Amino acid sequence: MRKAALPPAVRPDTRVLVLGSLPGEASLAAGRYYAHPRNQFWALIGAVIGMETLPALPYEARLDHLLEAGIGLWDTIASAQRSGSLDSAIRAPEAAPLAELATALPSLRAMAFNGAKSARTGRAALAGTGLADTGLALIDLPSSSPAHAARSLAEKREHWLRLQHFLG
Repeated sequence: MRKAALPPAVRPDTRVLVLGSLPGEASLAAGRYYAHPRNQFWALIGAVIGMETLPALPYEARLDHLLEAGIGLWDTIASAQRSGSLDSAIRAPEAAPLAELATALPSLRAMAFNGAKSARTGRAALAGTGLADTGLALIDLPSSSPAHAARSLAEKREHWLRLQHFLG
């Protein structure tokens, strides 16, 4: 079954764009980013913006806080064939127009890839676009997914906290 990404959650003043690969089943069903209850995204990004209570808030409030802090959300894959939620099951991916979105965000300072699949897909989509020459930082982050348990939340958090540098 072909699955499509959610629309970007950005504002013109977005400074950091966090990019997943393609939303999982729980997120697609809810129409919300990082809806799986065991996904660590909201705890990690809450630490980045200094708001440890972020995961407890209703979704719309969480998203508002992120956008207010200068963080946007999207995915590197616009659509793909996939059974289930695992990145390893993605087939026939169509890359999202990342360069197009980046050029429409005048305050953008960094694109952060949430996981290895996002980084591979996103870097390939951006290759040859000239965005690297603009000073835009491309940051690979350990995945917030519950399927990626190789690192502890504390270890992941240390990597994710690097995003604070681009928000000031």
